[in-house]
Amino acid sequence: MTTRNDYPAVEILLQDGSLDKALKTIGEKVLSQERLTPDEGILLFEKGDLSYLGALANFVRVRMHGDKTYFNRNFHIEPTNVCIFTCKFCSYSRSYKHREEGWELSIDQMLDIVKKYDGQPVTEVHIVGGVHPKMNLEFFCELLSKIKAHRPDLHLKGFTAVELDYMFRKAKLSVEEGMKMLRDAGLQSLPGGGAEIFHPDIRAQICHDKVDADGWLNIHKTAHQLGMHTNATMLYGHLEQYWHRVDHMERLRQLQDETKGFNTFIPLKFRNGDNEMSHVPESSVIEDLRLYAIARLYMDNFPHLKAYWPMLGRNSAQLTLSFGVNDLDGTIDDTTKIYSMAGSEEQNPSMNTAQLAMLIKQAGRRPVERDTVYNEIKDYTDVVFSEEELMAR
Repeated sequence: MTTRNDYPAVEILLQDGSLDKALKTIGEKVLSQERLTPDEGILLFEKGDLSYLGALANFVRVRMHGDKTYFNRNFHIEPTNVCIFTCKFCSYSRSYKHREEGWELSIDQMLDIVKKYDGQPVTEVHIVGGVHPKMNLEFFCELLSKIKAHRPDLHLKGFTAVELDYMFRKAKLSVEEGMKMLRDAGLQSLPGGGAEIFHPDIRAQICHDKVDADGWLNIHKTAHQLGMHTNATMLYGHLEQYWHRVDHMERLRQLQDETKGFNTFIPLKFRNGDNEMSHVPESSVIEDLRLYAIARLYMDNFPHLKAYWPMLGRNSAQLTLSFGVNDLDGTIDDTTKIYSMAGSEEQNPSMNTAQLAMLIKQAGRRPVERDTVYNEIKDYTDVVFSEEELMAR
């Protein structure tokens, strides 16, 4: 069992006479596994030095997971980028009025994407996209059923709370009724998208017309009650203040206390390319690392903290492994456009298993392949990859 004595660097930091008394108190609480308050979370953002936050977050990360860093073999299906909503930060969607500028995939086209991976050891398909008025609940139930019939072993993770809210309202069904239909059709878990920042003042400025925080939380709560696991996200680095971030994390933490249904927390960096918020500067890498570290300290009941490497870029994502992160998502295989269209460094987001495992090894961590709900599949620590494997697309 890891104890504070295993991390003398943390003890040295706490004994630093120049350290703010309140920050020292927070450090002592972290080492004693005591929960931080919202005020303490805000203080970490306001006064926490990067090295101090990193040392504490790494302590928590190693206590929870040792040197393991998880990834999975997955691919994305994005049914459409046509959307009835008008989120100002979105570079991905096209309005229904201008739908000829976007794409709309048929069920057969999406099944063809799945069939491309026949015989390959992928474990998950991640299905998210815009909110298209013609792609309703029945449409997606049919899609899920056909994917599950074709490949029963593939874990079906799909649909943000924004997509689900629209589907259920259009079908005139309750959240529970709609979720049961999707579950019975084959849906197994939910991604965390659409959360953005929960506070209504921020939502009014960046995503005024889509499901609010209470609606988002209720959909995830209902999924948990039906035995489904979900993820949670937070879009940071735009118009929000520090206390908005803490308010967001606090609401997630409270629901996790109640249901224990969240697998992982995924901070998502705002990207300003080609959207209505292009005038808002992006956060620095240092601010990104501080955010991840504070998230690991504050989200004490979330088992995993994920850095979504296609959004951050692989080099920055590698750095987060020293700031509390223990998951880098998956191989992706160039099947998502959401962040590349917003100006992410990863314009063709694809890494094979060898490349992702080496990225983790280079950070001094152990690469472990997992499934969607974090059952371990294979430890790649001692696997030696050939030059061909590392160069393969």
